[in-house]
Amino acid sequence: MPSDKILSQKKESVQSIAEALKTSPAGVIVDYKGISVLNDTKLRRELREAGVSYKVVKNTLLRFAFKDAGIDGMEESLSGTTAIAISQDDPVAAAKLLGKYAEGSKGAFSIKSGYMDGKAMTGDQVVALGKLPGKEQLLSMVCSALQGNIRGLAVALNRVVEKSGEAAT
Repeated sequence: MPSDKILSQKKESVQSIAEALKTSPAGVIVDYKGISVLNDTKLRRELREAGVSYKVVKNTLLRFAFKDAGIDGMEESLSGTTAIAISQDDPVAAAKLLGKYAEGSKGAFSIKSGYMDGKAMTGDQVVALGKLPGKEQLLSMVCSALQGNIRGLAVALNRVVEKSGEAAT
């Protein structure tokens, strides 16, 4: 039976993870067993730069943390080697970066599942989310669509003014 000191450390760890899960918009659970140390270091650096925390967690502790955070449906993915990436700002950042690594690893590094806004997602849903355009790209797409419509309106209004000017003379 574990000592009281170890149990309190585990409870603190579960509370810390559960709090991070509650305050984050999204997270991704991965199976990291096939990643090399060099690639793991590179991945951690990229995740850190994107504002995503990444850590290896015992499945039991993660199971308790998800239960405390009120996120259901994650139990199936909590087996084998497990790491979690929790995004605090951009809900798509972790899915994008980890999806890129999973695709490049040819099956050695894989996405198990994830969550967004307190709802569980399958691994396939996380991969699909990671393939969506980013916030900046979506904003530029909206701006270009609006700009095209405004330009069309300006041209049409200019023609109306030109025709009414010809009619007045």
